[in-house]
Amino acid sequence: MLKARGVKKSYGSLPILKGVDFDVAEGELVSIIGASGAGKSTFLQLLGSLDKPDEGVISLKDVEINKLQGKGLSAFRNLNIGFVFQFHHLLPEFTALENICIPAFIAHTSRKVAEKKALDLLEMFGLQDRIHHKPNQLSGGEQQRIAVARALINNPAIVFADEPTGNLDSANADALHQMFITLKNNFKQTFVIVTHNQELAKISDRVVTMKDGIII
Repeated sequence: MLKARGVKKSYGSLPILKGVDFDVAEGELVSIIGASGAGKSTFLQLLGSLDKPDEGVISLKDVEINKLQGKGLSAFRNLNIGFVFQFHHLLPEFTALENICIPAFIAHTSRKVAEKKALDLLEMFGLQDRIHHKPNQLSGGEQQRIAVARALINNPAIVFADEPTGNLDSANADALHQMFITLKNNFKQTFVIVTHNQELAKISDRVVTMKDGIII
């Protein structure tokens, strides 16, 4: 479903990615590991269309996303790609329900439909009693689960996660790992996860190691 061929990226005279080939099948959970500076996060941003490669092709569902621009790119990303980062990036003035609904509202989903899906996700994640809580009223683990629910609200083809457990204690990290497995097994959700967490890597379908801007 996701293909990358010959992906290169430099910042100034510093090469970060040196020609990366990568494939992900539908319903697969792939972890990308490697030392800091290996190019993992840069590669994830390119795969997620948050940046463009200097060379190479990236396609998702047979669409070359590196050729999309402007509103077309934004619309494709909103409907097909979910993101989870190390820090949840929830908007502090909005409730848990409202934060989850934001991508759906951007996609012009009706409030009734969006809130129904968000409520279903909140119940799935055991957060049905946190609907009206704002981020500062939630624990770190709860905030990250809200961020995952937000990533899933538009039924994306793929979810990219950059160190999603990096800011969590071991108990909350384990709970998030199990959530990823449940979503993969029960809903065939596809994940690409950059992580330093060896336990998360172990439960992945496949582990890809990056070093010095290439996959080894």
